[in-house]
Order: sequence, then structure tokens, then C-alpha cells
Amino acid sequence: MNIKVMKFGGSSLSDDYKMGLAAKKVIDFINKGEKVVVIVSAQGDTTDSLLEQINRISKNPSKRELDVLASTGEQISCSKFAILLQEMGYQAVSLLGWQAGILTTSDYEQAKIKEIDPDRIWKELNKNQVVVIAGFQGIDEQDNITTLGRNGSDTSALAIAAALEQKECYIFTDIDGVYDKDPNQHSDAKKIPYLSYEDMMKLAKKGAKVLHDRCIHIAQKYKIKIIVKSTFGEEEGSIVG
Repeated sequence: MNIKVMKFGGSSLSDDYKMGLAAKKVIDFINKGEKVVVIVSAQGDTTDSLLEQINRISKNPSKRELDVLASTGEQISCSKFAILLQEMGYQAVSLLGWQAGILTTSDYEQAKIKEIDPDRIWKELNKNQVVVIAGFQGIDEQDNITTLGRNGSDTSALAIAAALEQKECYIFTDIDGVYDKDPNQHSDAKKIPYLSYEDMMKLAKKGAKVLHDRCIHIAQKYKIKIIVKSTFGEEEGSIVG
């Protein structure tokens, strides 16, 4: 089965127009005969807004409850994205982390994925559904909702690609690839068309926010090619592999 695993970040989904552009990227693959699994982040600054609300009512909130709250941003994104695809004439179903079989450690706010049971994902793909999965979250062995830390949806995407035994994963962002410095702040920033896992890890450690460092480890372990592209254009992106 040909499957495209793709992840859209919060900046790619920050309003209805941008979400529509992301949906068209998915449809482009469907029209080529591909099955598609989409991992989504929370829209825009949703997570920050949720945490600010808690800070107004508690100085020392429970980490468990913070994870329950923070995970709702991705829940909103995945349900909206599935509804949008349905409205555009395509079959789609949203799955939360636990529904997608993502089992994690119990380290709230910084949980690590222990394993993924992809059975539900396969069942939905076999029904010709686009499977839209909430990134950044999972469930521990006590059935508590957990989150994977900032930019954790990247890790969700690569872990799901590995569980589905796929050899590539698309990461769609608001820039058209990996640059040697932030192109939004430096006019002389240069796009890097191809990077090794080691080079990408070095950039991540220097503060590059294109990819979550844990997702690079997963990609390297399972030899998954990461393709970084823009949601808003057709330019050639960058390949990490």
C-alpha cells in the first residue's frame, strides 16, 4: 500500500484559509492514488493561549491536568481538518493520540513514545479514509493523556511513519525547506537542499526550530527520509536523510 505520511505545523493551520491550502496538499496526493495519513499541530498560538488561561487561575497547576488541557489544541485541529476534507468531497476520520495507538511514558509535558499499535490506522486506511491524527500527544499505561513537549508533533509524525513501515515523511511548514539561519530574520539565509541526519541534529542543537530533535533520532534509527516543504508554495524543499 502506497502511503504518504505528512505533518502540518501550527503556522500552516493558523486560520481557515491556510488550513484549506494544507488540505489541497493532501488532495494532491490522493489524486495520485496515494493513501494519506496526516499529523496536525494545534492552530497558531492555541497552546500558548491555553496555558496562559491556566496561569491566570493557578500558580502551581497539576502537570497531568496541563497535559489534558494542552492536548485539546491538536484535538480541535484534527477534527476541523477532517471536516474540511469531508466538505471538499473526501473521506476522512480524525484520531486522537490514544485512538491512533500511541503509548508513552508517564512524564507529563515531556513524555516519550514507547510504542505505537497502528491497527486502527490500518483499518481506517483500508476503508479509504484520510487518517488525520492529533500530534503531540499519547496515552500512558494508566490511561492518562500525555504530551510530548514543544514541537512534539514532528516526533508523532516520524514515529507513526516508522510504525507504518514507511521510508519517508513530509513535514510541511511556513518556509520552503531548511536554511542555515532563520530566513525571516536574515536576508542572506541559504536553503540547504540536502542534509544528513547528523547535520540536521547540529542545526537543531543550535536552535533551529524546523524539526524537533527527537524526530531526527527516530528518522535516523528507522532510515526514514524527511522531506521539508512549504505549505504555501510548490518550491523544492529540503531532504534530511
